[in-house]
Amino acid sequence: MSEYDYDLFTIGAGSGGVRASRVSAGHGAKVAIAEEFRVGGTCVIRGCVPKKMLVYGAHFAEDLEDCQKFGWEIEGATFNWKKLRDNVLADVDRLEGAYTNTLESHDVEIFKERARLTGPHEVTLESGRKVTAKHILIATGARPRMPECQGAEHAISSNEAFHLDEIPKKIIIAGGGYIANEFAGIFNEFGSQVTIVNRGDRLLRSYDEAVRDRLLQISMTKGIAFKFNTIFEYIKPCDDGGYFVKMSDCDEEHVDCVMFAVGRIPNTEGLGLDDVGVELGEGGEIVVDRFSKTSVDHIYAVGDVTDRVQLTPVAIREGQAFADTVFGGHEPIAVDHGCIPSAVFSHPPIASVGMTEGEAKNQLGSVKVYQSDFRPMKNVLAGRNERSLFKMICDPSNDKIVGIHMIAPEAPEMMQAAAIAVKAGLTKADFDATVAIHPTMAEELVLMK
Repeated sequence: MSEYDYDLFTIGAGSGGVRASRVSAGHGAKVAIAEEFRVGGTCVIRGCVPKKMLVYGAHFAEDLEDCQKFGWEIEGATFNWKKLRDNVLADVDRLEGAYTNTLESHDVEIFKERARLTGPHEVTLESGRKVTAKHILIATGARPRMPECQGAEHAISSNEAFHLDEIPKKIIIAGGGYIANEFAGIFNEFGSQVTIVNRGDRLLRSYDEAVRDRLLQISMTKGIAFKFNTIFEYIKPCDDGGYFVKMSDCDEEHVDCVMFAVGRIPNTEGLGLDDVGVELGEGGEIVVDRFSKTSVDHIYAVGDVTDRVQLTPVAIREGQAFADTVFGGHEPIAVDHGCIPSAVFSHPPIASVGMTEGEAKNQLGSVKVYQSDFRPMKNVLAGRNERSLFKMICDPSNDKIVGIHMIAPEAPEMMQAAAIAVKAGLTKADFDATVAIHPTMAEELVLMK
């Protein structure tokens, strides 16, 4: 008999926590998991999955316009936000059920309540019940950062965007990252007058300059306004509805909604981490080693709560590596956080893997850059004057591809295969030797000069 109630107790049933718990149980561990909100976490409940569904819905606005040049007659087309919203939320319910069934089918015990660490190997549930575990995994994720300004409580975050009663006629979105740009595209396609406000001077800092500049140009053409180097002074409710908003160096204006998308904060408060000696970083993140172990030997952490790379697939890989390392009888497995592909589901989307041109120059000294700047065939016939850009960064010493960046319709779908090639260390010559699939946008990957 074990001296502990469980081999593993996981706090947080998001992507990383669910994967770690399921795999650990599959290895024969006795596992329990606690979740105070809903099983599935940020990605499934209030993040990338429902947001991508809104992105799909938003794309139909342009598709309905473009299809007329392809012979389709569309009369009386209307958009019903509540229908889309409710269908998306219903699918979120389905996915929550699927995640719950996955845990239950692996005999993972689920506690639908808050949990905190109260002693060595001890967890206390909100109900007052105390349990012990040989290993404890923290996978509580992160939450939207809400900046401090007068009236900030009147703004929404991305969490609330999925539950709006109606599409705002005029919305200000604060932030320059992927969440701000994605929701700007969504609301713009649904008919909102959108302004992005950024305290800095550029969008999407981690992305290549050429593709982020292209997104800015296209977004402005679509009617999205931008204000850089400005901060909020106040948000005040208006008696007739909406809000008066004042920003530095700007006149007061009236809007229907203000949304903050200015980063995310690791959820570490109230977990009792200080009480048991778990080290935290300057931003409140849990400090871990390359095997996701904290400063306490039996306590681990994965996903956004560690603030290494805040992406769902990364959390899943970290959870898998933890389970295989601790319960799978494997040699310790560390997740490689280098060369991770990513995407921004803007309109059009951006996809990227590896180093930007600037990063490559700083690291390698000199680089070779290949580009393809073109107008997709569909846009030509539709009369849409919107150009795509592919960019390849190579190390001139060995021809190895160190980065690929693109902004184009379906760029994320194309990038997944390209990312494998970059991760594998292929060269520009390897791409050149590959026959193109014609006519496609993807063929530009093997035709760049």
